[in-house]
Amino acid sequence: MKIYYDNEVDAVYIKLGNQQPDGVVEISEGVNLDTTAEGKIVGVEILDASNKIDIRTILSYTLEVDKKLLYKKTA
Repeated sequence: MKIYYDNEVDAVYIKLGNQQPDGVVEISEGVNLDTTAEGKIVGVEILDASNKIDIRTILSYTLEVDKKLLYKKTA
């Protein structure tokens, strides 16, 4: 996962993988999910980001994952 912030346009992009998106689903005004043809989410775009999230903490996060999920086969 990679997180990018563009302060010139006030947008955050969260890249979830290396796959190229084939489509976009708007889930809220200015919040878009990039998806593949198979419906997998490969990115999240947040426009007007400083009004929707705390930009100061966007690169500060904690991730807790059940290790079993890391080895789970997906369809």
